Amino acid sequence: MNNLQVNKMKKQKKQQRGSLTLLFTAIVLCILVMTVFIVVAIAFLLIQTGLLKESANYFSFTTQAALFFSAASLFVGFFMAYFFSKVPLKPVNMLINHLNTLSEGNYKIRFVPGKFWGRLPWASELSDSFNRLAAELDNTEVLRSNFINNFSHEFKTPIVSIAGFARLLRHGGLTETQQKEYLDIIEEESLRLSQMATNVLNLTKVENQTILTDLTVFNLSEQIRSCILLLSGKWEKKNLEFLLDFGEETICANEELLKQVWINLLDNAVKFSPENSVIEVHIDRDEAEDQILVSVVNSGADIPSEKQKLIFNKFYQAEESHAAEGNGVGLAVVKRVAELHSGSAHVKSGGGKTAFTVSLPKRKI
Repeated sequence: MNNLQVNKMKKQKKQQRGSLTLLFTAIVLCILVMTVFIVVAIAFLLIQTGLLKESANYFSFTTQAALFFSAASLFVGFFMAYFFSKVPLKPVNMLINHLNTLSEGNYKIRFVPGKFWGRLPWASELSDSFNRLAAELDNTEVLRSNFINNFSHEFKTPIVSIAGFARLLRHGGLTETQQKEYLDIIEEESLRLSQMATNVLNLTKVENQTILTDLTVFNLSEQIRSCILLLSGKWEKKNLEFLLDFGEETICANEELLKQVWINLLDNAVKFSPENSVIEVHIDRDEAEDQILVSVVNSGADIPSEKQKLIFNKFYQAEESHAAEGNGVGLAVVKRVAELHSGSAHVKSGGGKTAFTVSLPKRKI
């Protein structure tokens, strides 16, 4: 979104909220005019009926009239303001009631201002903002519940495996081949637990971080190659090959955070790539936007377009059948680290290929 569009949206919002100010101003003005009219009408009737007479003492009559007008104006104005204020404040009262309901944990509730109020821009903006908030909280609650269920299962499975195979090893009577196999499984499950814990800790760390620190200049290409080697145990089992389409690129960034990005993207590509396939890694330069683009492409099942919009949300898993292969945290880390670097992360899937691309600004070195 460019600056022109942002300024246009700000102007529209300012006009919408200005209409609310005008509405309340008009209501106050109407109350004042009607109060004066009613008080004058009452005074006229009192004078006509003789209940309010002009006395010989001009100042006495003026004082009486002033006291009468003041008291009558306060009395009539109070009741008119009380009843008339209910009309413009109706959406506000509705909003307060809806917020109370929302605070009680009912995230399904939606704010509908009604036919009359729905035509007003400020009421429409109010309902849209509330409904977006409720929808976001509802989605977060669903993702949180799914995460707790999936993550508790994810932790329990390797722990049970480790305990079971350790028990078998303790009882003895195993061949050397069986011992080696069980030790390999214990090691693999331990690493799996470690990776899950690391992802959760990384997400917590970067979510609470607002300022990017520890910027250094390093070889981006070499870092990606090192990350590929770190995961060699996983991709060699599936007989995967890597196509590296990049030269030597240098970048100024937080080296440790970017390492997490490449490990998560590469690990994700390895998990969902079929055996004997190829994973592509590209580094390109966008001179127009002054950015470096890093893409990790793997073959396999396409990600539906409606799920592509959610895949970077924390705890979200695009494919529930693959829940055992991840916990929906890694891509959230990727997105947050990219944002900390004033960059972005997005996915494109179709034709049997899925590409995750991270855009990073080229900082002055």
